[in-house]
Amino acid sequence: MEVEICVDSVESAIAAAQGGAERIELCSALSEGGITPSAGLISAVREAVSIGVFVIIRPRGGNFVYSDRELEVMQKDILEAKGRGVDGVVLGALNGDGSVDRQRTQKLVALARPMQVTFHRAFDECTNRERALEEVIASGADRLLTSGGKPDALRGVREIAKLQHQARGRIVIMAGGGIRASNVRDLVLQTGVCAVHTSLSPGMMAGDQAVCGLRQFVVTEQDVRAFRLQVESIASPTTIDR
Repeated sequence: MEVEICVDSVESAIAAAQGGAERIELCSALSEGGITPSAGLISAVREAVSIGVFVIIRPRGGNFVYSDRELEVMQKDILEAKGRGVDGVVLGALNGDGSVDRQRTQKLVALARPMQVTFHRAFDECTNRERALEEVIASGADRLLTSGGKPDALRGVREIAKLQHQARGRIVIMAGGGIRASNVRDLVLQTGVCAVHTSLSPGMMAGDQAVCGLRQFVVTEQDVRAFRLQVESIASPTTIDR
């Protein structure tokens, strides 16, 4: 089982590593669903941890339909991440009709090599997820992060299980969205996935105080370790009836 923790700071990255995560997804602006972090943050996190570091490549919040200029920004951000020694990138692009923009995604995946590539939850906005999965696989991405098209993975277990069956090992299906230590075991047993993604938020506020009224959520080693223990308790995942 792979455990990926979504983080937006060096402190959270270190906590994820010490708690037993295999990998982190590094973002900024988690309130926007995550956008590309600064070069400084990427470098600092890469220096601080030895586990896998994947950087989200998303130039703005909002939808996942990108202009040519936005695509150029994404290409430059991929090269920046590659130059700073990260292990992978997380990206996704859609067409206006709710389908995967395979042509642009393929271009980004090719540029990212030899880094690994995860297609993120833009997938959950697709109108036909069965067809979208085939497009993501054809793009060359290594992983697909999904909540099964639902607000959280617990409500999307049946769809995630279907995607896992459809993928037939051609791509790693990674469940994400609202997963916690209290529900990860049930989710894995019901879907058969071998990778899970979580932010473990809300965590604690910085200094246990609200700074200027703004809450800062931080991943803790204790929470990651508790999550990891639940994952390790899964003996032999099985899928639900389809």
